[in-house]
Formats: sequence, structure tokens, C-alpha cells
Amino acid sequence: MNIQHFVDTRKAKGLSQSDLADGICTQATLSRFENNGQVPNLKILNKLCNRIDFPLSDLFPKVGVRYSEVVEKMNQAEFFLITSKYEKAHQLIASIAIDTIDDSHLMLRYHYLNGFIMIFQQQPIMDILFTFDQVLLEEETADSTIFRLLAHTGIGMAYSREGDLDKAEFYFNKVLEKIYSYPAKNMEDTWRVLNIVYNSGVFYSLIEELEISDALLLHAVTICSDNHVTYYLAKAAIQLAKNSIIKEDATDKILELIYDARAYSKVNRNDIALAELSRLEKSVLEKQ
Repeated sequence: MNIQHFVDTRKAKGLSQSDLADGICTQATLSRFENNGQVPNLKILNKLCNRIDFPLSDLFPKVGVRYSEVVEKMNQAEFFLITSKYEKAHQLIASIAIDTIDDSHLMLRYHYLNGFIMIFQQQPIMDILFTFDQVLLEEETADSTIFRLLAHTGIGMAYSREGDLDKAEFYFNKVLEKIYSYPAKNMEDTWRVLNIVYNSGVFYSLIEELEISDALLLHAVTICSDNHVTYYLAKAAIQLAKNSIIKEDATDKILELIYDARAYSKVNRNDIALAELSRLEKSVLEKQ
């Protein structure tokens, strides 16, 4: 739903929320719609649109079949990205004809997904940076904030992959300034926040800031628990186990983390994670 376009039109008419809502609904109803995406009943919504000469249909640019296939492909690609099936994600994104998309939200989502897939497929860093620039060069709106945070995360990951840790840390710091206060509006937002928090935790482990890394990973675990999601729960638990190994914690503590991560991975049927955990367990036991 193109709520930002609605807000921009209201402001262009010189109307405050109170002005627009007067005689139609409460200001709180309008505020919840504009700021939180809580849609009022259709009669109210139609009256609000009529008052600012905004076609109701413009709120629903994706209604119908035009983007249904694109959205479905992006949904599946995002799921494959979460579950580390990068080749499958790449195939789906590559099958989308980008020149047919004129919806700004979908374009931001396309570039974010493409950029992350490129990182994990070891694409050249300049191509990755160019892809994320397509997100950062767009006008910043409430709807684009999460994609901008994802783009900064991706750039940090790309520089980290190249061994340029100072530049990587610069971008991760930009993310951490905002991610703790970001208000996730739906489950998709929650997945994306988890992506950012988890990958930030991985980076801070890499530069041996293990206290920061553990705090981020435990934050990811809390988000998973609060929202009843498990895919990033396994990822975070695996990285916590790796951090524990780096810190040379007691073997029992390390194994407990590994076994927790294995339980989460089994729930998700994540064979990639299970194989990694088997290698970790073997290396820990061999050191006894």
C-alpha cells in the first residue's frame, strides 16, 4: 500500500492530519494509518482520499496480477536468502525483468536482495556497492528506512569480505545507531531486522569485539523468541557457539551452545547449519 504517496499528497495540499480528519474520523485514526499502516474501514479511507483529490486506487499499486508473480518470486528469494540457499535465490532474482517494475518499494526490495545474494556469491565488490547505491540514492522515506539499513549492512559485509575492516566498521556503526530503535511493522520487517542484527554480530566477532557480538546475537535471540521465529535463532546460536570457542570457554558451555543450535536447526530442517555444527562439535571434542 502506497501510504507515503498519500502522506505526500496531504502535505502538498497544506493540510495537517487534524485538517484532513475533521468530520471524517479522529486524528488518531489517520495517524495510525499514516504512521503504522493500520488501514481504517473503506468508507473512511475513501472520504480521506476524496478530500485531497487522491484516487483510492493509487493506494493499491500492486492490486491485481501485475506484480503478483514478482512479489511471489521476491518472497521465495528472501526465504532462500534466510536459509542460505543462495543459488536458488539468485535464480529467482535473475528471472525478474527489472525494467517492468515501476513500484518504488519493490525496486528497493529487489536491489537489497540482489546485493546480498551477490555478497554470498562472491561477486566483485564494485558491482555490490553499485547495487546497494541504487537503494541509498533513492529519496529517504519511512518505507525506505529498513532498506537503507540493509544496504549499509550489505556494504559493511562487502568491505569485511575484502578485509577492509575499518570501512566495514564505519557502515556497521551507521546501522547500529538506528536498528535498536527501528519499529518493525510486520513479520517481513522482523526478518530484515534479524538479518541486520545477526550479520552485525558476525562482523563484531570477526574483529574480536566479542562482548558487542554476544550482545547483538542475544538481541537476535530475543527478537526470535518474542516473535516466534526460528531461522535466525539457529544462526545466532551457531555464532554464539563460535564466539565461545574463540573465548576458550569451558567445553561444557561450548557444547551446550552447539546442542542448542542443533535443536533449532533440526526444527528448521537446515542441513547446511547441521553440517556446520557437526564440524564444530568434532573440533571441540578433538581438543579435549
